[in-house]
Amino acid sequence: MILCPNCQHQEIPGALFCSNCGAQLVEGEGTSTQNIQRGSTNQLQDTHLPVPEIPMPIALPESQVSLYLLENGQIIPLVGREEYTLGRSAQGQPILPDIDLTPFKAYENGVSRLHASIKAGKQIAVTDLGSVNGTLLNGKKIPPHQSHSINHGDVVTLGKLKVQVLIRQ
Repeated sequence: MILCPNCQHQEIPGALFCSNCGAQLVEGEGTSTQNIQRGSTNQLQDTHLPVPEIPMPIALPESQVSLYLLENGQIIPLVGREEYTLGRSAQGQPILPDIDLTPFKAYENGVSRLHASIKAGKQIAVTDLGSVNGTLLNGKKIPPHQSHSINHGDVVTLGKLKVQVLIRQ
């Protein structure tokens, strides 16, 4: 049996995609995620950096949760669903993320095709989906496939792409 790295669903040998969540089970040809150099993984996990004071945007969208891209100031409202996958598209990739960060230099910043997910229910949470370059929450690396609560103003870093989470109270 093959175990899905995203949802842990068991699939028959030879399956290419998870029948439960649609995640790719076998690494296919195409553009892989660019590895970024940050030093050793242990050093990264042990380092807790203070979250810099980041000015909030003047007007928040009407959605409960929005993503504020720190590099260019763009706001992406999360509306219509309770869970969103974040990542980048790649040519020939049949499974696309709900929020495609390709236009925001996702590949150059080390964002995986299916990098992380955000659940926007009663409690807002982020989960790394086993990405190559990892996900940081307020400067601290989070383990893959574990849900972590996030609050208004928290900074989620996908590879090197920094996104501030805006939650309407």
